[in-house]
Amino acid sequence: MGKKTKAIKKQEAQRDKKSPFSPAEIRIFVDEVKVEFTKIVWPDKKTTLGLTGVVIVFSILASAYLGSVDMLLGKLIDTVLR
Repeated sequence: MGKKTKAIKKQEAQRDKKSPFSPAEIRIFVDEVKVEFTKIVWPDKKTTLGLTGVVIVFSILASAYLGSVDMLLGKLIDTVLR
């Protein structure tokens, strides 16, 4: 068991010495990314369109609220300064 532990430590040490930008390391990274992409569960079209609509409506409401507060405070400061 001692030899196995030393061999594993030696491999890890060699891997740590390699540049992360070496072609072999880049290939390993790309392969890992491909594996992770297979785990993604994409929503269907109906869900995507529904959530997009929610985001658009919320953005419109938030901009209307912030715009009205900005206008109100601007007028209030304008009357105070006059």
